[in-house]
Amino acid sequence: MLSISKKLCHVPGLNSQRFFSSSNIILAKKKTNKKEETEKAFLGRPSNNLRMGVVGLPNIGKSSLFNALTNSSVPAENYPFCTIDPSEARVEVPDDRLDWLVKTYEPKKITPAHLTIVDIAGLVRGASQGAGLGNAFLSNVASVDAIYHLVRGFENDDITHVENTVDPVRDLEIIQNELRIKDEEMLERHLIELSKLAKFPDAKKLAGTISKKEELSIVEKLAEFMAKGRDVRKGEWSSAEINIINSLHLLTAKPMIYLVNTSEKDYISNNNKWLPGINEWVEENNKGDLIIPLSVSLESKLADMEKEEQEQYLNDLNIQSQLPKVILAGYKALDLIHYYTCGQQEVRAWTVRNRTKAPQAAGVIHTDFMRGFISAEIQKYTDLKALGNEAAVKAAGKYLQKGKDYAIEDGDIAHFKFNVTDKKK
Repeated sequence: MLSISKKLCHVPGLNSQRFFSSSNIILAKKKTNKKEETEKAFLGRPSNNLRMGVVGLPNIGKSSLFNALTNSSVPAENYPFCTIDPSEARVEVPDDRLDWLVKTYEPKKITPAHLTIVDIAGLVRGASQGAGLGNAFLSNVASVDAIYHLVRGFENDDITHVENTVDPVRDLEIIQNELRIKDEEMLERHLIELSKLAKFPDAKKLAGTISKKEELSIVEKLAEFMAKGRDVRKGEWSSAEINIINSLHLLTAKPMIYLVNTSEKDYISNNNKWLPGINEWVEENNKGDLIIPLSVSLESKLADMEKEEQEQYLNDLNIQSQLPKVILAGYKALDLIHYYTCGQQEVRAWTVRNRTKAPQAAGVIHTDFMRGFISAEIQKYTDLKALGNEAAVKAAGKYLQKGKDYAIEDGDIAHFKFNVTDKKK
């Protein structure tokens, strides 16, 4: 809990004398520049609490991957639809910078950044029409903010395949088609509704919003774009168009990372016969999307080992676990960054969306920090590491004073000043 007064703000677990301060000084209001350029909107929910969903056909290793990522235990049996209700867990984001800050400040408490991952049951051909509990599963896909698309790239007669044969490119197309069909159906329904509403004037239209006729034009453009076989996230959209897209919660607007589950042997030898075809398909259909090969069986084996045993096993084989790369890729796909607050009490990473302004970033700690924001004192991690300590950063003129228009950057070390008033204004 926070104990806040007009003269002092104390945050248990954080060095309040150093990292957070408040003031009774009333600052003159800065005149708003009406000509300030409006920042472009971005796809996705405007939230810091975003989730990655693991999606794919049944029996390809989704739940086993989820277990390895989260060290949890959800059913991972060899039959379709073993996972029906999605499982959800938070995983720690690997961070060498946090490790260095911990060594430097030697805090009593360490709080890393986290990523929320959801294990979604297997989709099958025809899911958009309800096959294999498809409607429920697609609604779970709609509830996450980005997707790990796991595809099977190994042969094993003991593990059944819902399509009876191993063909990763076919499997990629099945999932992509089901997501697109669901989006196209939703756009079709929305077009019918908007076509009716656009015939009448918008009597209750709010200032700064678009008309139903303008919205209809945007949705028609979306439908035409998807009719060309393209995912919404691959389009170039204006801010007005992005706002409409975000309101529609389209499945193909979500960032996608492709994970190729290979055999342990293929992963160790760095040779998988399906990878070239997968690379070619992604390049042709969703150019720029990241592909990460991994072995879920290997990662599951590592998850059952102690840390020293893991390191020895990986060193002996001259390989690395892919899980840190998978987690960091998900974090980046969600357009998340983190800044730090550092002191003897706690070193903590705070997650925010990229381009978040300083007052909103401060509000992640407590809403009063945003409400009474005065300024942010910023050190760059690279400066602190290069110069060794805060005093040296200040002496070098690199201890920065930033106002409300400053966008927090990944790796910033922040100290917020704010004024707490009795009533919200």
